[in-house]
Amino acid sequence: MYKAQNIRQHFQVDYHYDVVFTRNVFKTDNKELINIIKTENSKIVVVIERDIAVYHPNIINDISDYFELHTVDSSILIVRGGENIKNDDHTIEEILQLIHNNRIDRHSYLIAIGGGAVLDAAGYAAAIAHRGIRLIRVPTTVLSQNDSGVGVKTSINYFGKKNFLGTFSPPYAVINDSCFLETLDDRNWRSGISEAIKVALIKDAAFFNWIAQNTEALNERNMAVMEQLIFRCAQLHIEHIGTAGDPFEKGSSRPLDFGHWAAHKLEYLSGYEVLHGEAVAIGIALDSVYSYKTGRLDEEALQRILTCLTDLGFEIFHILLSDKTQSEVNPLLYKGLEEFREHLGGELTVMLLKGIGTGEEVHHIEKTILSQAVQYLIKSNVLIQE
Repeated sequence: MYKAQNIRQHFQVDYHYDVVFTRNVFKTDNKELINIIKTENSKIVVVIERDIAVYHPNIINDISDYFELHTVDSSILIVRGGENIKNDDHTIEEILQLIHNNRIDRHSYLIAIGGGAVLDAAGYAAAIAHRGIRLIRVPTTVLSQNDSGVGVKTSINYFGKKNFLGTFSPPYAVINDSCFLETLDDRNWRSGISEAIKVALIKDAAFFNWIAQNTEALNERNMAVMEQLIFRCAQLHIEHIGTAGDPFEKGSSRPLDFGHWAAHKLEYLSGYEVLHGEAVAIGIALDSVYSYKTGRLDEEALQRILTCLTDLGFEIFHILLSDKTQSEVNPLLYKGLEEFREHLGGELTVMLLKGIGTGEEVHHIEKTILSQAVQYLIKSNVLIQE
C-alpha cells in the first residue's frame, strides 16, 4: 500500500538595501551612486520620466557624463509619467525591450528616475525580466521619496483596478536627491506630505506635532524642513517593513494604508485628476471622522488633524465622496471597501485611530456611520470655504 511522504521546505533570506539622502546625485564629484554599483564592467539602463528631462534640461547629459567618467555602459529611455504609465502596456513593453536590447542580466542595473508611478512601472518591468534584475530607484517627488520609493512593491493597473498586477521586489538601493524637489509644482510638493501625516498619525504623535508646527515652513517650501520630513517619514516606513514581520503582506493587514481604501477608489473615480497624495489626505480626513463617530477618537484630536490638513492647503472633501443627493456615501466609493479586501487577500482590515499616534484595526465599516462621516466633512468644508 502506497504511503504518502512529505518534504517541507524552509529557508530565510537576509536582505538589506540602503536609502541614501543626497543632493545632485549625477554630478561627477558625487560618489554615492557609483559606490552602490561598485562592480566593474557593469551595464546600466536608465528609465527617466519625461518631465524630469524637461524641468532639468541638463539631466540627460549629466547622466551620460557620469557613467562615461566611471566607464559604465549606459542607455537611456525617456517615458511619460503620471498614473497613465501604469495603465499603458506599451510602455512596459518599451522598458522590457530596453532591457533586452542592452543585454541586461541579473548582475546589471536598471535605474528608474521619476515619481511613484514611473518607479512602480519600471520596477515591475525590472522584476519580471529574468525573474528580477537589480533596481535602483531615484524618486523625484515628495511622495515617492518618503513612501512608495523606499518600499518593496512594484505594480501596474489592470482591469480598472489600481495595482492589480505587481510584485514584492526589494530594490537594490534607493537614492533620494532633494534637488529634484525644487521644480515640483505646489500640488506635487504638498501631495507627498499627506503620507507623512498618515504614518505619524498611526505611529508617532511627536512627528505629527512637528508637522503641525511646521505647516507654514512647508507651505513656504523650506527645503531643510521638507528634507527632515522626508527622512523621518521614510524612516518610519522602512522600520515598519523591517520589523512588522510581514514585509510581503502575507496577512490581511496593511496598517501603513491608513486612509487609503477611500483614496484608491477616489483616484479611480476622478479619472486620476485627484493626485494620490490629495486623495490620501481626503481618506485620512474621512477615516479620522469615522474614528470620531465610532467613539475611538476625541473631537479635539479630530480637529487638530483636520486643521493640519487644511493649513497645508489640502481639501478634506470631494464631491465623489457622496451620492447625488449628498445625503449618503457614494455607493461606488463604498464598493472600494470590497476591492480593498480583495486586494488584501483576506478579511477586510482597515486602520482607524484611537488617538494621535495610535491606530486600531477594524474588520467592518458601517455604511450608515460612513455616511455620517461624509456629512461631517461636507459641513466642515462649507465652514472652511466661508
